Amino acid sequence: MTGHPAPRPLTGVTVVSVEQAVAAPFATRQLADLGARVIKVERPGEGDFARRYDTTVDGESSYFVWLNRSKESLTLDLKSRQGREILEQLLGGADVFVQNLAPGAAARLGFGAEDLAERHPSLIPCSISGYGSSGPWAHRKAYDLLVQCQTGLVSLTGNEHGAARAGVSVADIAAGMYAYSGILTALYTRATTGVARAVEVSLFEALAEWMSQPAYYTRHGGTQPPRIGTQHATIAPYGAFTAADGKDVLFSIQNEREWVALCERFLERPELVDDPRFATGSDRVAHRDEINAIVAERFGRSDSREVEKLLDEAGIANAGVNDVEEFLAHPVLAARGRWQDVRLPGGGAVPALLPPVDLAGAPARMDPVPAVGEHTERILAELGHSAEAIVGLRAAEVI
Repeated sequence: MTGHPAPRPLTGVTVVSVEQAVAAPFATRQLADLGARVIKVERPGEGDFARRYDTTVDGESSYFVWLNRSKESLTLDLKSRQGREILEQLLGGADVFVQNLAPGAAARLGFGAEDLAERHPSLIPCSISGYGSSGPWAHRKAYDLLVQCQTGLVSLTGNEHGAARAGVSVADIAAGMYAYSGILTALYTRATTGVARAVEVSLFEALAEWMSQPAYYTRHGGTQPPRIGTQHATIAPYGAFTAADGKDVLFSIQNEREWVALCERFLERPELVDDPRFATGSDRVAHRDEINAIVAERFGRSDSREVEKLLDEAGIANAGVNDVEEFLAHPVLAARGRWQDVRLPGGGAVPALLPPVDLAGAPARMDPVPAVGEHTERILAELGHSAEAIVGLRAAEVI
């Protein structure tokens, strides 16, 4: 027994990604986490525009630091003939090509899925777009909040005073997750059948899938779920209430056993169990305001620690409503060792969360976040370009 960890699952897989913003970088970072070599192609000089979303992480963008660890950065001007030739060289030795350029841009450059299938039949191309490669909106740009609006998500978030954006880039994240799983599926298919299949994901269709439950509810119920803040639209009581110390605690009643326990052990109102207004889940939703008033009064008589203790003793799921600072200090993350330092381009390091999937014996890769073009010369040398040729490419502003 050597005690050495097993090779990471994607060791030996090369991914070339002409990527920007969130969706594609999220997909490829997860491939890098599993050991794939990810070569990120960026614009000369400025790089991925997500590098400039903010400067809060020791001068780096919080988005970029999150999405781009463990990658190599190669700068190429793909509008130039030489830049496209270098990308073509790279793809000749790659397993996966990911791109989320503007609609139609990859095809115009000669790197559409059909063209690539002819030149590189073993390459798996993955395209991430706003609304898909066909249909009436194929050429529209799409950013996360636009897609939240188009899928109706924004009409479900917020409260009675108005709609609200989801607090994270949920459309981008959904598309990135489906691209990641689609690429893994395509790699498996190629390994078992020898056929490389193209992968296509759109932000709109990814988030549309996540909207399926309210879509079913609306189509068959005649009205969409109401927008009610931290309350659950179709289950009651299920939401956050304010304890005597001002801290909000959210709890959930999922079944009749829990409803009985809430009435008898927390609310100290056993007569509510047989109250016809609250006899079923649907009845409780219909009389949400009456239940919420009873629960709010009870919360107001105990501080949050006592509320959580009593709900725990009654077997009712609950959680304090944390802000981000409280999340960062969460005891579960600390106790399970989920934070690991990742180095930044400037030389410092920041704590980053390990990927949520643990593979026994194969620790996740947590290598540095690259500077713009940090690996350009090394990658070009691997492709056979001489030092003199690389100087010429730099002088011509190709790299």
